[in-house]
Amino acid sequence: MLEVTSQAQEDILGVSFAEVYKNSDLYQRNQSVIRDISRAPAGSKDLYFPTQYSQSSITQCMACLWKQHLSYWRNPQYTVVRFFFSLVVALMFGTIFWQLGGKRSRTQDLFNAMGSMYAAVLFMGISYSSSVQPVVAVERTVFYRERAAGMYSALPYAFGQVVVELPYVLVQSLAYGVIVYAMIGFQWDVKKFCWYLYFMYFTLLYFTYYGMLAVGLTPSYNIASIVSSFFYGVWNLFSGFVISRPTMPVWWRWYSWVCPVSWTLYGLVASQFGDLTEPLQDSGVPINAFLKSFFGFEHDFLGVVAVVTAGFAVLFAVAFGLSIKVLNFQRR
Repeated sequence: MLEVTSQAQEDILGVSFAEVYKNSDLYQRNQSVIRDISRAPAGSKDLYFPTQYSQSSITQCMACLWKQHLSYWRNPQYTVVRFFFSLVVALMFGTIFWQLGGKRSRTQDLFNAMGSMYAAVLFMGISYSSSVQPVVAVERTVFYRERAAGMYSALPYAFGQVVVELPYVLVQSLAYGVIVYAMIGFQWDVKKFCWYLYFMYFTLLYFTYYGMLAVGLTPSYNIASIVSSFFYGVWNLFSGFVISRPTMPVWWRWYSWVCPVSWTLYGLVASQFGDLTEPLQDSGVPINAFLKSFFGFEHDFLGVVAVVTAGFAVLFAVAFGLSIKVLNFQRR
């Protein structure tokens, strides 16, 4: 039929089938039916729904959280492997930096202890951020389809994606933190141990949310990986370990204050060594005074550091929700 009614065949026959159809009785009857059903019957009212979605926002959030829970529970390639990876990395770093945390008599000992924290934060953080990106990319494709069907809006979906990560990261942080803290040999103090777990938990959390945000802001997982790699390098440079904050040029020092890794290192080092007043053997300077002069770390500033570190996790989570709501990379 397509061959017979093609434009080339019409030219050969000298007949326009479209014109023939428009002059037929069938076309006239169809137009009459269209005019009749286009007018609303007398006394009828337009359809009206008080809300765009059939369920409230809270119900949508709970449904999306339940959906993400099932999705994560049935994805051992992501959840179980990441937990196993955390255990392996904890044992690896624990054996590499064995009992370095208890050595603090010399300046180099402090550098070694801080180096163990620096290496662990970047290694674990980048792996968490990279591993979550393909999962979020697949889930986003499902989200586009279900949002088009009117099942739920963007913010409840982002809520479920963000909240479902909380218990997984918590369990992995506890397992990692207990092993590493014991093997590296930091001071066994309840307050310092809790501070260590706190900063590791929110660090892994904001790295995970940053990986989700990178996918939300880019059209594909591959582009998200490229963009993330750039910021990993920048965060590494301005973390405060390669170049301490006081020695940075003043025109770049501002970025150290907005670099999340620098706040993590600040919190980890200040919580473990910032309250120690014993002098270093090679310089005679107290440990807390050396940390303040060389790195700019103060133990009294620890509360602000804790709030800012958790704030980065909240910031990345909120930005992920807004990116899912505003940006749409699938066109149909």
